[in-house]
Amino acid sequence: MPRRKADTQEKEEQQAGIEENFVQLEEIIKKLEAGDSTLEESFACYEAGMKLVKSLNSQIDKVEKKIQILSEGDENE
Repeated sequence: MPRRKADTQEKEEQQAGIEENFVQLEEIIKKLEAGDSTLEESFACYEAGMKLVKSLNSQIDKVEKKIQILSEGDENE
């Protein structure tokens, strides 16, 4: 039972990280869409956005794997 509580807390912390990254990505997209940045600024935003996308993909993959493991554990009980 204590393990499930730890898993839940870990998921909540990871979810907060995912949500924060989505907010940052949204801000970058708005800045790029505004079109009032220099080429260098736009490139820096694009680069930061792509790093966030990679990070988000990794975070989401981890969450999916944990959900799959938990689902398999529930089926065995």
